[in-house]
Amino acid sequence: MRGVEKVMSMNVTIYTDGSARGNPDGPGGYGAVVQYTDGRGRLHEREYSAGYKRTTNNRMELMAAIAGLEALIKPCRVELVSDSKYLVDAFEKDWIGGWQRKNWKKADGGAVKNVDLWKRLLEAMKPHQVRFVWVKGHDGHPENERCDKLATSAADGGDLLEDTGAGT
Repeated sequence: MRGVEKVMSMNVTIYTDGSARGNPDGPGGYGAVVQYTDGRGRLHEREYSAGYKRTTNNRMELMAAIAGLEALIKPCRVELVSDSKYLVDAFEKDWIGGWQRKNWKKADGGAVKNVDLWKRLLEAMKPHQVRFVWVKGHDGHPENERCDKLATSAADGGDLLEDTGAGT
């Protein structure tokens, strides 16, 4: 959309967290809380979570952000709040841009982990204006604590999904 401003329908805040038991390769889960205020000033919230059989904490942090963004049906201004430095710093310190320019290689030449989810996250971000905000985890932030409960409950639940990209 070069030269054309995206029309954003609303402001949305997405809170996210990921969890893995026995990280790496234990069961894990993610939680996301999506909040927005409608034209009448009413707060709306939706919660998203899922658990996986074998995964990592970082993959679940990414999945939480993906789930929140993929739930949006119109272009939005998004504040994505996470306790994951891995996720937030990738954008705030532009690691993601460097990885893309180097064909998904890190500065040391090694392969970037979780490329499947980074690409999916970038795709989910495309229609939106996204700003990442880091909060300290397990520090009493109400929405972060809610996301942590969603993530850990999903990791501990039944009917866990397969993380087909785990180990990549």
